[in-house]
Parts: sequence; structure tokens; C-alpha cells
Amino acid sequence: MGQENVETSEGQSNMRKVAYTALAGTSIEWYDFFLYGAAAALIFPTTFFGEMAPATALILSLLTFAAGFIARPIGGIIFGHFGDRVGRKKTLVMALLLMGISSTLIGLLPTYAMIGVAAPILLTLLRFAQGLAIGGQWGGAMLLVTESAPSNKRGYYGAFAQAGAPIGVILANLALILTSALVSEEFFYTWGWRIPFLASAVLIGISMYIQINLEDTQAFKALEAERNSNQTSGEVAIQRSPIFEAIRRYPKTIALASGAFLSVQVTFYILIAFLLAYGVTSANMPRNDMLAAVLIGSAIMVPVQFMFSSYSDRHGRKGIFMLGAILSGLWAFAIFPLVDTGNFWLVVLAISGGLIFLAMMYGPQAAFFTELFSTEVRYSGATLGYQFGAILGGAFAPTIAVKLWTDFDVFWVSVYMASAAFLTLISVMALTETVGTDLNNTD
Repeated sequence: MGQENVETSEGQSNMRKVAYTALAGTSIEWYDFFLYGAAAALIFPTTFFGEMAPATALILSLLTFAAGFIARPIGGIIFGHFGDRVGRKKTLVMALLLMGISSTLIGLLPTYAMIGVAAPILLTLLRFAQGLAIGGQWGGAMLLVTESAPSNKRGYYGAFAQAGAPIGVILANLALILTSALVSEEFFYTWGWRIPFLASAVLIGISMYIQINLEDTQAFKALEAERNSNQTSGEVAIQRSPIFEAIRRYPKTIALASGAFLSVQVTFYILIAFLLAYGVTSANMPRNDMLAAVLIGSAIMVPVQFMFSSYSDRHGRKGIFMLGAILSGLWAFAIFPLVDTGNFWLVVLAISGGLIFLAMMYGPQAAFFTELFSTEVRYSGATLGYQFGAILGGAFAPTIAVKLWTDFDVFWVSVYMASAAFLTLISVMALTETVGTDLNNTD
């Protein structure tokens, strides 16, 4: 039978605990990931590539940012395998620990002036480790929430896992704004930037809380019981890796899910990473004003994301997702003229508009991707779709945007964003509507 639509008081309390814990874990995890993005645009070109020309240093710094995306599908494969084998909870804990340790070590890393070329090499390796962690974290947190939620609120509760992204941006930008405001510019570039990275050690505590206080999802428990029953009755269990099984069963779905995520990634990373460098350089905006504008836009994104996710519970996932892709593609041509004014509130409007339209896609995405796959390969299938979309859309988006801007004109960055939105629209149109799917079904 499927999950009941009516929650008991105890069930509501447990569901809130799962939702808020997933929100806390994903927020700090994305904080680490986005902190690196802001630092790669504003700080690392000087501290780790200081011998290069400024434009070259920025591109090299943003390429280390891309290393995290290259690692994400690999992390998705590794953690997806274990997530479908040993459970959602244990795998999420491993991913959180890896991120906490990697980010803390970035805060302790010597600069180029201290150890030469070894500094950017070590920085890239730690960024790669961050990518592995993110590759596993999203599937674990998302499934922990959506597989535990009642079927008529799956979109709403899934938004708790999704809200970690904009909250992570808020925390990362706040950390940089506060740190740079409290110390001198010289100290900030020497040691101050390290403080927000060292704060990542809190992830280790959150992962321990999850390990001790939360149970795995009912869908995974039912799958485990089925496996044990098959072994007891003498049936031969499928030994193929869940990753290969997911690719065998759902190749088209994984490819379309990746396409559905394309616009979200391209738009998001241009808004929160590339636009920082563009606003400071082209529109002569102060660094902290650009950080504050991204912070405000991200704060607006959080509640509207829940609103669109709840809408998808009542009216379906596909319609709101496709509308978000259309509006994102159109808004791409308004963003840079607004930023070029140099007016702070018009910059806020540019970023907020982009993030609101993006939330129409990203909010319902957790429930949408969860419902596309059967239980025994759900972690692997959803994670592969998500992470391949991430590497295709987000890995090189800031770098491509810099090249289009410097070699041609910023108008072509808007064309790039609109093209990604069109591909997302086509991909979502080709997927089936999933709302109301029974998550306890196995193939």
C-alpha cells in the first residue's frame, strides 16, 4: 500500500524532525560549496594564482571551482551505490563528514606565496573532495525527506532538502561580508577568508546527530525486508550494482532528468558566482554590495520555493517546472541591463527575479526526481540525473560566461542562459507526470 495522506500528531513531529535535520545538513553542506564559489570569484585569484594576469587568474580560479562539479557524478556513483545498498541515512552521514573535513582543510591551506604551485594543486584536490561529498549528499538528504513524507505533501517536504541551497548561499555570503567588515582588507586576504571555511567543522556534529537520532526511511526498510525475505526463501537476489541497474532500467529517464536540471544549474551559478565578478568589474559595484544583492535574492528564493513545491503537490510537477524554464529563459535578457545600471536595488531585482523563476523548477525537483525511479535504484537513478545535469550545466557555467563576456559581449551570456532553459523545457515535456506515485513500489 502507499503512504497515508493523513499524518498523526506523532508522525507530524517525526516528519518535522527529519525535515529540519535535512535542512540543517544541506544548508551547511551547500554553505561550504558556495563559499568556495564566492571565494573563487573574489579571493582565490589573488591568494592562489597571484603570479598570473588578473583575467587569467580569475579563469584558473573558476576552473578549480569546476573541479567540484567534475567530482559530483563520481560522488553520485559511489554514494548512490551505498545509498541503495546500506541505506539513505548512513550514506548521508558519510557525505556530510567528507564535506566537513574537506572544507576545514581548505581553511588551513597555505597560499601560493607560502608553498608555490603546490597551493593551487592542493586547493583543487580539496575542491574535488567537496564535489564528491555534494554528489552523495543531495540524494541522501532528498530521499530521507521525500521517502518519509506523506504522498500528498511530498513536494512540500522535499523543499526542505532543496532549501539548503539558497540558505547555503545566504550563510556563505554573510560569512564573507561579516568577516571582511570586521577585519582590515590586508588581514582578510591573508587570514580572514579562512574563518568561514574553518566554521565548516559544525558539519561533523550534524552528521553525528543524524547517525544517532534518525531512522532510515520506510521505503528503504521495506526494500531491505524484501531482500531478506528473498534470501530466506532461497530466491537469488540481484547482485548487479544499483548504479548499473539504474542505467539499464532508466537510461532515457536519467538523460531527461539531467536535461531538466540544466537551466537550474546554468542560471544559478551565473547569478551567484559569475555575476559577482561581472558586477564588481563592469558596473563598478562594491564587492559587499554584490554579495548583499545575492544574499537578498537567495532569502526571497527560500519561501517562494516552498510555495511552488506545495503547488506541485496539488497540480503536478511538470507544469510549474516548465513555466519556470520559460520565465528563466526570458529573464536572462533582463539581468545584465539591470546590473549595468550600477543601482543596488536594480541589481537585487535582477538576481531576485532570476532566483524566483529558478525556484519554480528547483523547489518541486526533489519530489519529481524521487518519483521517477523505483526504490531499489532510486538513490542511484535520481543522483545520476541530478549530478550529470550539474556537471553539464553548472561546472563550467561561470567560466563559459567569462569567456563569452570578455571575447564577445555579455549579451551572449543571456543567449547561453536562454538556450539552457529551452533544453530544460524540452526535457521536462518528455518526462511523465509523477505526482501521487507510490514510493514503496519496487520492480
